[in-house]
Amino acid sequence: MEERGANEVRAFFEARGLSKEIHSFGESTHNSELAAQSLGVEVGQIAKTILLMVDESPVVVVISGDRRVDFKKVKALRGGRRVRLAGPEDVTSRTGFKVGAVSPVALPGGIPLYQDLSLRRFASIYPAAGETNNMFATTPDELLSLTGAGEKDLAKAEGPARNSGGQSTGGRKPPFRDPCSPLPARGSGGKDRSG
Repeated sequence: MEERGANEVRAFFEARGLSKEIHSFGESTHNSELAAQSLGVEVGQIAKTILLMVDESPVVVVISGDRRVDFKKVKALRGGRRVRLAGPEDVTSRTGFKVGAVSPVALPGGIPLYQDLSLRRFASIYPAAGETNNMFATTPDELLSLTGAGEKDLAKAEGPARNSGGQSTGGRKPPFRDPCSPLPARGSGGKDRSG
């Protein structure tokens, strides 16, 4: 498979007469949290492009950054026996893009593509644009039009949120904690008591 990146995404837009701005960042936006922080948007507005293997055949699902793909739904949709997340070698060999850079546009032909309904919660969404540090702005309807994807409910059902100890938070999501920041001191309740 020929390597793909931002140039192929730009060429895709130019071939359709679209002048889409590709936002590039100095640091990686290869996961939804990093991408949302870089753009200053909600994690759910990041449109993750996920390659799955259904009985060793590739399938792409574009889903909201705060949702996970329900493999059982994909299995039922595709009539497969086994669904798995594609590994890095599968991603590169099947799409031409690097992991974290897969764009829903400029994909090779022949890969079934689905867009999850979770993206409908937002007026603007941000898929990757071929590199691990870029993305473009679009809408759910425009992305459907650009990709020819089928729109389906493929996200896992939301259950009560759980804290790091596995206890229910009563349906509330725990606050996002940057995994690189230090944990609060034990017994401080996360509050700074220095003054």
